[in-house]
Amino acid sequence: MTARLIRLRRPAVLSMIDEPFVPDDAHLDEIDRRWATLCAENPAYFDGRVLHVLGVHRNGAGGAVLHVADCAYRFHATQDDDFDLGVRPLGVKGIVVRDGAALFGRRSMHVANYRGLWEFAPAGVVEPGRAPADVIVSELHEETGLRPRRDPVPVALLYDDVLRCWEMAFRLDVQPQGDPPPTGEYAELRWCRPEAIPDALTPIARAMRGLW
Repeated sequence: MTARLIRLRRPAVLSMIDEPFVPDDAHLDEIDRRWATLCAENPAYFDGRVLHVLGVHRNGAGGAVLHVADCAYRFHATQDDDFDLGVRPLGVKGIVVRDGAALFGRRSMHVANYRGLWEFAPAGVVEPGRAPADVIVSELHEETGLRPRRDPVPVALLYDDVLRCWEMAFRLDVQPQGDPPPTGEYAELRWCRPEAIPDALTPIARAMRGLW
């Protein structure tokens, strides 16, 4: 799998559709069945709200427009190769840099996908009513206790066809400090210079190496 990447020279714009996205009625019983199974396997699952990306296009000025709609998380979580509802949520990724090193996280063995692989950290899901830049700043502070020295800079949009989601990548510069402690999502967090990036990367992380 290779990630689709759109470089940004200016911030992307979110164009919100008025009506929430709901799949066809014919799928709702199967969604409920699959959701109940997921929750039984992992009680931490929570049916929050996400932004479903209906379409993405460049705006000709170094940016892009994302057409998005409010959507229940369960409609994304219950999908697989045999049951694809077309739901593509919007997430954020941070390229957090200090003194020439970027922050990487090794994904926990308890997450649903890419277990044990390394990625740029942190990451998060964009909820309706929140700006992607605000989300990545919040995720950075919650996961590491760090705060950026200046506003995050959007650098790219990426599409992950395994997780079925769009990601908006930001660069954030922070003050130097040691390796943050592990989190529920990451078994290990580590500052890495370009020559010391781990080999076992997620596809999105491989695509993001050129953005650093």
